[in-house]
Amino acid sequence: MIEPAPEAAAERRAGAVPASIRLRLARAAVQALAEEAGARMLHIKGDAIDPSLRAVPRYGTDVDALVDPRRIRAMHDTLLAHGWRVYSTFRFGSSFEHAQTYLHDTWGYFDLHRRFPGIGLADQQAFDLLWAQRSPRASAGRTYWAPGIDAQAMILVLNAARGKGGMPPVWHELDDDARARVRGLVEELHADVAFAAASGDLDDYRDHREYLLWKVTSQGGPRVVEWWARVRAQPTIGGSLRVAVQAPLVNTDRLSRRLGHAPTRRQVIVEFFHRAARGFGETASMIGRRLRGRR
Repeated sequence: MIEPAPEAAAERRAGAVPASIRLRLARAAVQALAEEAGARMLHIKGDAIDPSLRAVPRYGTDVDALVDPRRIRAMHDTLLAHGWRVYSTFRFGSSFEHAQTYLHDTWGYFDLHRRFPGIGLADQQAFDLLWAQRSPRASAGRTYWAPGIDAQAMILVLNAARGKGGMPPVWHELDDDARARVRGLVEELHADVAFAAASGDLDDYRDHREYLLWKVTSQGGPRVVEWWARVRAQPTIGGSLRVAVQAPLVNTDRLSRRLGHAPTRRQVIVEFFHRAARGFGETASMIGRRLRGRR
């Protein structure tokens, strides 16, 4: 008999409690751990969105929070000490390497963000700026902090850019003054390219290093193009080299979830060659399409 993966069992247990209740309690639990770790934390998305921007709360499936970059290690250690385990890492979590996901048998998933995709300002500077404009919220009787309302609106726009859905409804409900404040914050946080991906003005930023990454993110494209875009988007040569070296490696987080257990060395090697074959196939298809387009 094959034993179920620990993650699958945890998901079933967490799913036994209505999502709206579980997530309110989970948010309070995570906030308590942040205080224990001495970590400043800004809760984002889900029911952390201010009612003035979203009258009916959307609870989502997990708790998301932006953590003070200086205290991420302390927060990580505290989470592990209280029964959370790493589900996916910064390295393999997304093209932006922005969040690490944890799973708890009772509380479900928690996405620990070190940055928000689209914000180009250095992580610590961006967090400090957002923290200075924070606003209080409460969940299950516990006070926590969320970004200010303008920053929340901006985050909803940047999040929409990743979802290929254009500008979110909240943008069309803002008055001119609020839109001007949000645009000012976008400029201050160096989030112009991501904002343009949502607003439809991305081609105005063709000369920016993040352009191709946001084009693939917002409009789709082959994985090989996504990896090249990630290499180009890095602010330093060292960062570009790191991503280039990482590109052919197997995403062991994803492989573990697919298999239901930690992969063996042989399974990692097999997946490595499958990835290489898919990459060559995508490249050949791209070249073929370009050649046909020239005829």
